[in-house]
Amino acid sequence: MSDLNTAIIERLEKVVDTLQDNSVKMGQILAVHNEKLDKQDQIDQVLFEKIDRLHSDLNRDTEAIKRGCERDIRKIDERLRLMEKKMWSIFGALSIISFLVSPIGQNFLNNSGLTGSQNSSIIEKQ
Repeated sequence: MSDLNTAIIERLEKVVDTLQDNSVKMGQILAVHNEKLDKQDQIDQVLFEKIDRLHSDLNRDTEAIKRGCERDIRKIDERLRLMEKKMWSIFGALSIISFLVSPIGQNFLNNSGLTGSQNSSIIEKQ
């Protein structure tokens, strides 16, 4: 029986040694895994900082583009208003010139005395 007990004890010692070796290896694996997790956290932090920087750069560029577009729209609006004023002035001048050179305008100028000559038409009685 003593040999049996010794064999069982030796067997248990081997199991305990194997469990200890496995425990040490598991600890090493966990240490490596934790180190990888820490490195990934650092990488994630760098990536999030880059994303935040890109987001702020994008917002700044978007605002600059928006201001530029608004400025261009105001300039175009001012130019259109100026062109519209000129167009209406030209239209008015052409209307007046068209009236003056038309037969009705010529008749008006001749009868109103605006030409400087005062011809009066008097019908004499016979």
